Amino acid sequence: MLIFPKHSRIVFMGDSITDAGRDRTAIPGGWGYGTGYVNALHNLLTAVYPDRALCTINSGISGDDIVALSERWQQDVIDLKPDYVSVMVGVNDAWRYFDGPLWQARLNTVEDFERIYDELLERTKESLPELKGIIIMRPFMFEPNPQDQMRAKIEEFAAASKRMAEKHNAIFVDTQAAVDHWLTQLHGCLASQDRVHPYERGAMIIARSWCQAVGFDWNRSTFDD
Repeated sequence: MLIFPKHSRIVFMGDSITDAGRDRTAIPGGWGYGTGYVNALHNLLTAVYPDRALCTINSGISGDDIVALSERWQQDVIDLKPDYVSVMVGVNDAWRYFDGPLWQARLNTVEDFERIYDELLERTKESLPELKGIIIMRPFMFEPNPQDQMRAKIEEFAAASKRMAEKHNAIFVDTQAAVDHWLTQLHGCLASQDRVHPYERGAMIIARSWCQAVGFDWNRSTFDD
């Protein structure tokens, strides 16, 4: 059963995978969700659960790592007074290890990532006593080889994300498991050009994994449950 009661406000926080070209001039929860998994989830929740009147807000910004997220957390999460916060971060923290000198001058260690993540979640719970839940989506990659250098680095940050979910009693969305399952049938280039940023097909894979984690009923036929 879907975990969100009627009129729940859900804020999606993250990097470019969450951003996906959203309209940053839009009223939060009004329009302009982008072309990524948040847009897919907004449409799915509206189509299947119209009676819940759920409000989805996209707070993703392209290029963000955990530090950039922390700098805007108050404005883009807490000030929006969500009932639920869904977070996906970590791919840029890993990607910087494979970028040029400009980016590598400010690498985040996994320890720093975990510490800042922990502080953000603690601050959120303290600032929002009515908060009903936290959803943590692990960073992923459309790369089937776990020995690939970048995927191996992403796994380090993903493990930290899972530890945060366990510590804060959050729902953990194993996006990589969903991606890996899909990759047993089709090549990653059909879902993502650079193995990180999903096409709409890839975004739906991510959206489906989120739906499964929050009790989305794909066969729902009545509006009284």
